[in-house]
Amino acid sequence: MSVLYLLPGLMCDEAVWEAQVPGLSEHAEVRIPVFRGFSSLKAMAESVLADAPERFSVVGHSMGGRVAFELLALAGNRIDRFAVMDTGVHPVQPGEAAKRQVLLDAAHRRGLQAVADAWILPMLHPANHGNTALIRKISEMIMRNSVADYEGQVTALLGREDQTPIMAMISHKAWLLCGEADSWSPVSQHEAMLQGIKNAVLKVIPDAGHMCTMEQPDAVTALLVDWLTE
Repeated sequence: MSVLYLLPGLMCDEAVWEAQVPGLSEHAEVRIPVFRGFSSLKAMAESVLADAPERFSVVGHSMGGRVAFELLALAGNRIDRFAVMDTGVHPVQPGEAAKRQVLLDAAHRRGLQAVADAWILPMLHPANHGNTALIRKISEMIMRNSVADYEGQVTALLGREDQTPIMAMISHKAWLLCGEADSWSPVSQHEAMLQGIKNAVLKVIPDAGHMCTMEQPDAVTALLVDWLTE
C-alpha cells in the first residue's frame, strides 16, 4: 500500500485531518507528521523525507502546503501524487511580520488562548461562527502547542522564500483545494497558482473557510479520495 503524508498547518496536529483518515486509509498508509519544535519550512520537509519511503504522496494544508512545496524542491522525483489546500507560494508580504508579532506578543503575555481567541472565527466560514463544538476542537488543538512551538512556526513562515519557481517543477497532476470563504488564503490566490502549474485542477469547497478539513469533512474526504484514486 502506498504511503500518504497529510501535512498540518500552523498550530495544527492530527486533529485537523481526523475526519479524513478513515476514508483515505482504505487506499493508502496515512502518516501525519506534527511540526512542533521546528523553525524552518525546509527542516520540516527534511523531517518528512527522513521518515518517507522511496515513493510517497503528499497533501498539505495551510503551512503544510508550503512544506509540501519544499518537498517538491528537495525530492520531487519521489512524489507520486501532490495536492495542497488553503495555502500559497508568495513570499513574506509587507506588514506581515508586524501582524504576526502582535499575536506572538499576545501569546507571550497571556498564553496561547489569546491566539485561539483572535484566530479561530476569522478562519471559519461565517455559518460556523456559532459551531461551539468545532470552535472548542480547534481551540484545544491550538492549546496542545507551547508558545515556543508557535514562535518557531512563525519564524519558519517569516523565513520563507518565494515558492513560485517551484510550481514550474510540477509534472504531477496537482490538485489545489480551497474553502470558498477562506479569507486567509482565498480562492483568488489558488486561481493564480493554477496558472503557474502545467497540469493542475482547482476544487473549491462550498460552505467552508480556511479550516475546510474540519468544517466540511465529508466533502474534503470525498475530494481527496478522488485525488488519490484517479
